[in-house]
Formats: sequence, C-alpha cells, structure tokens
Amino acid sequence: MRKKEQVEDRNSLLIEALDQIERDKGISKSVLIDAIENSLYAACKNHFGKADNIKVTIDDITGEVNVYAQKEIVDVVEDSTSQISTAQAAQFFPDNEPGDIVNVVVTPENFGRIAAQKAKQVVVQKIREEERKVLYNEYYEKERDITTGTVQRISGNNISINLGRVDTDLTENEQVKTEHFVPNEKIKLYVVEVRDTTKGPKITVSRTHPELVKRLFELEVPEVQDGTVEIRNIAREAGSRTKIAVLSNNPDVDPVSACVGTNGNRVNKVVEELRGEKIDIVNWNEDPAVFIENALSPAKVLSVTADPEEKTAKVVVPDYQLSLAIGKEGQNARLAARLTGYKIDIKSDIEEMQ
Repeated sequence: MRKKEQVEDRNSLLIEALDQIERDKGISKSVLIDAIENSLYAACKNHFGKADNIKVTIDDITGEVNVYAQKEIVDVVEDSTSQISTAQAAQFFPDNEPGDIVNVVVTPENFGRIAAQKAKQVVVQKIREEERKVLYNEYYEKERDITTGTVQRISGNNISINLGRVDTDLTENEQVKTEHFVPNEKIKLYVVEVRDTTKGPKITVSRTHPELVKRLFELEVPEVQDGTVEIRNIAREAGSRTKIAVLSNNPDVDPVSACVGTNGNRVNKVVEELRGEKIDIVNWNEDPAVFIENALSPAKVLSVTADPEEKTAKVVVPDYQLSLAIGKEGQNARLAARLTGYKIDIKSDIEEMQ
C-alpha cells in the first residue's frame, strides 16, 4: 500500500473512532478535534521554535491533518517564518497581493504519525475528563438530597458504600452509633457535599444529618413533597430522638395527621428507616409561647412566658409532668429548646408557688 493511502486510511480510522466515541460516550466530536488540534499546536512549537503564526487543522470529514503558517506576502523577505515573497505567493495564491496574509502549508514529514500518537493520548485523556465530569454532574444534582447506597464492607471506623457508579465512605462522624449494617444491605443516606477531584467526585454522605429526616418524610408524605405541609424546623439527636415542627398551607389539611398517616403508617416507615429513632411531630406556630408549648410535647404545659428579645422562656408544668417535660437526661427540654431557638426554664406548679 502506498504511503498516501496509508495516511488516508489512518485519518479515516481517526474520524471513525471519534464518531464512535461521540455515539457511545456522548462526547462531542468537535470537542475532541479541538483538543487534538491544541495538542498538535503545542507539539509544533517544539518543531518550529517560534509558533505564534502556526495553525493546525483537522478535517472533520476526512481526518486530514494540516499545519499552516500564516505569512504576509512581501516583495523582500526579511523573516521567512512570517513572510513569503511575491514570487512564491504567485504560485499558490495568484489572487493575493503584497500585504495580504495567507496560510502556507508547512506540515512536517511524518507529522501524520505524530498526530496519530497525540490523538490517542488526547482522546484517552478527554474521555476520562468527560466521564469524570458526567459523574460529577450526576451526583452534584443529588447534593443536599437523599440517595440509596449499598453497604460493601466495614473499613476500620468507616463503612464503604456503593452509590451506583461511584463508591464513598460513611465516616465515623456521620454514623449513628446505635446503627449496625451488614454487607449488601441497602440504606438511605443524605448527600451532604459533592466535590470534583482529579480522581472523580468526592461525595460526603450522612446518616446523622437532620435533613435526612426531612427527606424521608418527603418520600413518605405526599403533602410534604408537594408543599402543602412544610417542615419548618428539625431538632435531632441521631439514633435517639427527633422533633420536627410542621405547618400546613391548606386549612383543610392537618399537618401533624398528614405526617403521622393512617394508624401511623407514614411516620412508622421513617422510624423504621432510622432504626427505631423516636420522632415527635408538633405544630409550628408564629407565637413563640404556643410553639414552645407544642415543642414540649408529650408533656402538658400550664403556662409559657416568652421573651422574644432575649430568646428565653419560663414554662410551668404540673408537678407530675415535670420529669416528662424535662425528659430522660434532659433530652425533651433540650430538643424543644433547639427546635424553637429559645432557652427554656421549666418549673413545676408546686415550685412556682413556693
């Protein structure tokens, strides 16, 4: 086979390969050609020394590679790298005159072989870059949302999780201490952050984040998903207890009942996913006194005196309700305070009378 035919076959194979990549990987052929041209331009700098006026083109149909030098037509050539004489120009550019800029073919010998090597390198690199970009964009869309992962193995204090097309670690800080998983188990996770790195997307997931509870309710409660019921605030001690404050935008829809569901079926599904974590659902209210009373549920409250400026509240409860209002190790009062944003001082009616 003649050399010219070999070159043409090689060029044709390049275009076929780029077309195939465009079909299979979704990477634009024009993007790949631009990248190859830029790589070849860099290679030309080593060959020509001064390459400011050099241009490399690849025909997107035939794959033919050409190197041009942009030169000015002059009567007397003082710099052959940027000028061409009128006599030479007349042979190739009969319609041009002195002062015109023309593209002179200066393709080096064996440049086709160099181009093929560079094309392979660029294409491999570009495929990796584009695949990494596609992966990043896919998982970036899931940032601050819920996803399902499969437990792969326990690696020291971390749990290796497969998210479909990428792996990540559920770190010790994002784990609920009371939860234990086994390989191949599927679990819901909150995607805290997705960062782009040279090795692919770096994904931070959590089982402790309060937003995990909110996203689980969105999955189970259509009224939350469509905005009829809003989850206004969440206070969570992961693995133990969560309080959520809800508000209805429809007077005919009770927000607490919507979240609880018939016979508790909706909230029970969330509790099941959270491995038995207790969930208190209370009505949000713009009146801080009412909101604080609701937040201390299931305890009964006699009175609430709230100071919106100081963000403090004095609460009086029946003596027999005091331990319930405070909760085990102060948990109920602590979560109510975090839910409402108020520092809450709870006293029994007997203490208040003394």
